[in-house]
Amino acid sequence: MTQTNEAKTEVAKDILGQTEGQETTSQSSEVKHESTLFAEPVFHFGQFAITNALLTSWLAVLIIIVLSVMVRKKIASVPRGIQNYAESVLEGAINLANSVTGSSEKSLKFLPIVFPLFIFILINNWLGLLPGVGSIGFIESHGGESIFVPLLRGGTADLNLTLALALMAVIATHIFGVITANAWGHLNRFINIKVLLEIPKKIFVEKEYTAILVNPIKFFVGLIEAVGELAKVASLSFRLFGNIFAGEVLLAAMSAIFAFILPLPFMFLEIIVGIIQALIFAILTLVFLTVMTSDHEHEEAH
Repeated sequence: MTQTNEAKTEVAKDILGQTEGQETTSQSSEVKHESTLFAEPVFHFGQFAITNALLTSWLAVLIIIVLSVMVRKKIASVPRGIQNYAESVLEGAINLANSVTGSSEKSLKFLPIVFPLFIFILINNWLGLLPGVGSIGFIESHGGESIFVPLLRGGTADLNLTLALALMAVIATHIFGVITANAWGHLNRFINIKVLLEIPKKIFVEKEYTAILVNPIKFFVGLIEAVGELAKVASLSFRLFGNIFAGEVLLAAMSAIFAFILPLPFMFLEIIVGIIQALIFAILTLVFLTVMTSDHEHEEAH
C-alpha cells in the first residue's frame, strides 16, 4: 500500500514538472511589445547607437530635401502646380509671423529658423502615423525575454529629439539677442551687473536713495529670468514629446482592442494634433525670438 502511494506521488510530480515546463516554454516564447519612453537602438555605428527614432528623423530630412529640390526645379515667373501650393503656404506663414512679431522685417529675419522647424516637426509627427512605423521590426532577446523592436518610430515621440530641438530654439533666441544688443547688454539681461554698478552714482550724484533697494531687486529679477530660460527648454520639449507619445500609446491601445475601423477616428485626431503641436512649437519659438530682441530695442530707445 505504501509503495502504491509513493508511485502515485512520483507520477504527480512528473505531471506537475511537465506542466511547469510547458508554462516556462510558453512564457519564454511570448514576444513583448511595449511603448517605451526611450527610442530603441536598431544597430550601432562604432560606439554610436542608431535608434529607430533617429532613422525616422533622417527620413523626414530626406523628404524635406526632395520636396525642396522639386519646388526649386518648378520655380517659374508664372506659378503653377506645386509652386502654387508652396507659395500659398509660405504666404500664410509670413502673415501669421507678422501677426506675432508686428514687423515684416522681423518676420523675414526669423522665418528661416521657425518655418523649417515647423515643417520638420510636422513631418516627424505624421511619419509616426504611417502603416509599418512601429509595427515592422525584429525580435531581440533580453534577460530570457523576447522583445519586439520596431525599425521606425515617430521621431518626436523620443524625448532626446524634442529636447535637442528646444535647446536649438532657445540658443537661437540668445544668438539674436546678442546680435541685437551686443554681448554685454545681453548678459546684463540675466546677470544685471550694470544696475549694481549704478548704485553709487544714483545715491551720491543723482540723490536717488531708493536705488539702494530698487537696484538689488532688479538684479535678482534678472537671475529669475535666467531660470526662466531653463523653463522654456522644458516647456517646449516636454509639451511636444508628451502629446506625440500619448498619441502613440492611444493608437496602440485602440489597435489592441479592435484592429479594424476603431483606430481610424483616433488617427484623424492625431493628424490634427500633429499640426497643432508643430504650430505651437514654431509660434512659441517665434514669440521667444521677438521678446528677446524687442526688450533690447526698448532699452536702447531709453
